[in-house]
Amino acid sequence: MITLQCQLEFQNTQDKEAVLDLMRRFSSAMRYAYQRLLEGEKRKDLKKYLSKLFDINTRYSDDAIFLAQSTITSCKERGQNPKKLVFGLRKLFEQLKRNHLTGKRRKELKIKWRENRQGNLYSRGDKTKQGNLNLRFQWINDELYLRINTGDRQYIYAKVIRDVKREKDKWIEFMFMLENAYQTNQWFPYSVRLKTKNGKVYAFISIDEKLPPITIKRDNGIIGIDVNAYPFHLALAFTSKDGNLEKYQSISLNELLEANSEKRQYLEWQIAHKIIKTAKEENKAIAIENLKKLPKGKRGDGLAKLRGRLQKWSYKRLLEKIEILARRNGIELIKVNPAYTSAIGKLKYAPQYNIDKDIAGAYVTARRGLGYKERLPKNYKELLNDSDFLSYTIAKIEDNITKLKQKLKEEKNEYKRNRLKSKLSKLRKNLKTLQKYVSLLTSHVSRLESGKSKTATQKPVNQWKEQVRGLPAGRHKSWQVLSIALAFCCLEKSYRDFSPLKRVIISKDWIAVANRLVPVPGIGTMTLPKYRLLGLEVSEVAEYKYPNPNCSFVQFG
Repeated sequence: MITLQCQLEFQNTQDKEAVLDLMRRFSSAMRYAYQRLLEGEKRKDLKKYLSKLFDINTRYSDDAIFLAQSTITSCKERGQNPKKLVFGLRKLFEQLKRNHLTGKRRKELKIKWRENRQGNLYSRGDKTKQGNLNLRFQWINDELYLRINTGDRQYIYAKVIRDVKREKDKWIEFMFMLENAYQTNQWFPYSVRLKTKNGKVYAFISIDEKLPPITIKRDNGIIGIDVNAYPFHLALAFTSKDGNLEKYQSISLNELLEANSEKRQYLEWQIAHKIIKTAKEENKAIAIENLKKLPKGKRGDGLAKLRGRLQKWSYKRLLEKIEILARRNGIELIKVNPAYTSAIGKLKYAPQYNIDKDIAGAYVTARRGLGYKERLPKNYKELLNDSDFLSYTIAKIEDNITKLKQKLKEEKNEYKRNRLKSKLSKLRKNLKTLQKYVSLLTSHVSRLESGKSKTATQKPVNQWKEQVRGLPAGRHKSWQVLSIALAFCCLEKSYRDFSPLKRVIISKDWIAVANRLVPVPGIGTMTLPKYRLLGLEVSEVAEYKYPNPNCSFVQFG
């Protein structure tokens, strides 16, 4: 689907006023339909009633209901409450509410508000109605006009004004399609939407795009793409067809934060073109996460900087541009399930390849695009059954919760308190996840010991064909449990350095990795107090890099 824009020029003021009145009635019908749909009314009942109430034909009323329904759907997809939507832009509404705003500035804002709220008209395309029934393009004396149906078989003709600015302008292709349709009588559907801006009326035409066949497929490998907020960039992982990492790169997105909305759109297209060019050079398909919504934070969570960054920019818009260009260039684009891609990447591949966690997440995305499933390494599986490891992690989280509570009592700043509350809530959630997993694991082990559990090969099921015995129900969240446990046990505040986990993957020696996190009060390394509680033996003597502590500095003559 591509959208083209043009300006409309009316023959006289009366024609323009008649069209503006039709747009006002259509906008009112759409808002009315929006409220009725939220109340649960059916489309069929609304269709005839809207035509009588707002004096528009049934085709217009059906299109108004269609727009209202699509607006509700898009609100739900973004995670917003449809009942709180403000037609005409909330930002303008909030500005007009201010009592101190008067004079010329208020007048300008009011005009913008009315244009956004009342200046809409839409008609869907129909192949059987010469492309469009209510808003149809026609050639008159070798000039293009838009025929606008105002009702009772009365039409207004507006001249189309559009300059062709470049050779590959899609408008040239649209003109050719229109001319060909008139000559052959083989019509194609095109939807038209009228909007007002600065007193002028513009038409936006949407047509289905003819896409080339896919020539670059996943058979040659995949480029996995991962979007990240800190640092603000795109991570690209180049993967061979057998799932091995070949190379990687990152593209900075910091320019998007400083740009206005129009420049941001331009920069997003530039980035998308750059990725498509790379995919063509490497002859690889593209894999992205099928993200439906991304939490953008709430006011008072203490993360104002991150919240502002996420509110300014839409990750989905950039991914849509990449998808559009990929289809236009015959490149296969695969959308994968985003569940645990970051967790798997940072725990499994970041330590092994010594790469950044964002690149590792992109690598997991690429492997999923190829159809590979990620399994837990052997030593990670054993850690999940290690009661000492899990008990130590739970104890450490409880200690952190106690410290945070103390900080919260001492902190007087409201905004800093909000941040501490957010951290505390996250810690409690992590603790609950671990405790639930441990309880499931304990009950599973006790059943095995008592002989009540059957063998895994039998896989007994109930009447709904659901497995009732075997591994605990929480095992499918193993990556989540492991991510929480290793973060507190082996990584602490090193959120971007996952190299310590390599030792855990190879030898399962989590004690040695955890021991390096303990602060050094003096000479030597203090034993972890929790190990003593667990009855684990840890050396009281520090292990130096050199045979003798005095040899830590050697001067060569």
